Amino acid sequence: MDYDDGLIATTGDALLIRRYDVLLRSRRIPYSQIREVRRIALGRLRRFRIWGTAVPGEWFNLDPRRPRKRIGFVIDAGRPIRPVITPADPDGLVAALSAHNVTVGLRE
Repeated sequence: MDYDDGLIATTGDALLIRRYDVLLRSRRIPYSQIREVRRIALGRLRRFRIWGTAVPGEWFNLDPRRPRKRIGFVIDAGRPIRPVITPADPDGLVAALSAHNVTVGLRE
């Protein structure tokens, strides 16, 4: 089972985050590099961050729909900057990641 909502996608071997960097290129993270995925509730600071950084060490891809979302995921791929994604269907993303043997933990 793969997931694709236009901004976040899972493929056979990687998580794809679209509109990620300054040039709005995609970031591809192979599942083998993902150390941890944490599900988080988006507070005001994170929810209203459309793109860029709101918290030191975290980076948000461009998502104009983020202010209407409540759930996010912090991806630890072993680099100092951790991507934060806000999929349209959080449970669908969790199912797709689980199908690729990536475990999603909770953070309160």
